[in-house]
Formats: sequence, C-alpha cells, structure tokens
Amino acid sequence: MLHKTPGIALKTTNYTDNSIVVHIFTETFAMQSYLINGARKPKARIPANLFQPLHLLDLVVYNKESNGLQRIKEAYPRPLLIDIPLDIVKGSLALFLNEILYKVLRHQSPDAFLFNFVQQSIIWLDETDKPLSNFHLIFLIKLSRFLGFLPLHHHKQQYAYFNLVEGVFTDKLPAHTHVLQEPHTAIFYHLLQTDFEKSNGIKINKNDRKYLIEKVLEFYRLHTENFGQVNSLYILEEIFN
Repeated sequence: MLHKTPGIALKTTNYTDNSIVVHIFTETFAMQSYLINGARKPKARIPANLFQPLHLLDLVVYNKESNGLQRIKEAYPRPLLIDIPLDIVKGSLALFLNEILYKVLRHQSPDAFLFNFVQQSIIWLDETDKPLSNFHLIFLIKLSRFLGFLPLHHHKQQYAYFNLVEGVFTDKLPAHTHVLQEPHTAIFYHLLQTDFEKSNGIKINKNDRKYLIEKVLEFYRLHTENFGQVNSLYILEEIFN
C-alpha cells in the first residue's frame, strides 16, 4: 500500500554499484530503511543527493510490515535547505545532530511531536543568522524531553548538583561520578530554560562548553541503549574553539 509521509534523511549506505539504502526518520512510520535502485546513476529517477544528512523530504512510500527494507515511489525536497550545505558552522552542527539523531531515533515509535520538533529545529538552523555556539547544547536538552528523560527542575529553587543517572537536580552530591557541579549546574539550568532564539544570551567559555557537551552526551549514554561514542564531536570542538 502507498503512503504519503514527510521524512528526514539520516544515513545512506551503498548497496550495489548503483543502488543505496537510505535510513529515514518518517513522521508516519518512525525510522525506516529504504532500498533505492539506480540512485547513483547520472539520470536517476530518485537521485542519491536528495538524501544528504538532515535533508527534509516529502515521500510516497510502500510499507509492508514484514519487510526489513522498504521502497520509495517518489521523493521531493521539502523545503530545500539553503545554508546548511554551504555554511561550515551549520554544516558541522548538522553532521553532529545527524549522528545523534541516528543513534536515538532508531529506538522510537512514530511520534508526530518528536518529528515536528526535529524538523522545525533543522529549519531554524538553516534560516537563522544568530550565533550558534550554544545551539547543539539546547537542541540535545530539548530533544531529551521527547525521548523520555528530560531533566526535572524546580522553577523556584536552584540546586548545586545535577544527577545524570536520575535526571534530577539535587542538593546532595551523589555517590557516583555521573554528576554536574557548580558552576556547570547553573549553566545547565539556564540552558534548560532557554530557546534557540535566545541561546546566544548565555555566555559560556570554550572550556565550560566542551565540558558541558561531554556531560550531556554522558547523560544520553546513560539513558539510551547502545549509544556509544559520538565521532563528530571533535569537529564541533574545532569549530567553536
């Protein structure tokens, strides 16, 4: 049966000389793997370059529950990304986000709110002219809400520690090393309450930013099965150093 669904391209692997398998996070079916025959041919009906990391798509797909590999009938860009493919900072952020999303979205069921959040975040990144040094931190913190482990916080009181295992702010130092302490707890707390538009209003030096992103990834690792290492992290460290 044919279905229309928006999708977000995440990963492409070569299948044969001219064919590819594309991993796409769709609004209707969550993460799916699609075999596209002839995608690498010069005059391909569905060309491989449509599926660059984080590109947004309108899809017409076949869906069979028994199939590991699905098929795409039609695919169109929606909308066409302008800055991300050309801007080195936005492109580096996109590679980082793409790696994270591939790790976490393969565990998710269809979720229109999660899909919309990721889609709107990509569009904002592509269109914005604001500084982006804190964007990835805020994105990861906000994304955790949709994945089920958003940090719990108290609006009327700030605590000295953030327990990464429990996902809570606390006034007691946990008996393990998976913890944020001051001054990083306060920075993390402010990031938790900030949107993309105001992200550059939080001043973080490069050493604190490097430490915080490592701890946020540790937080993800504790709450995501087989999360592993993030290979693209070093690119961001170079960009924002």
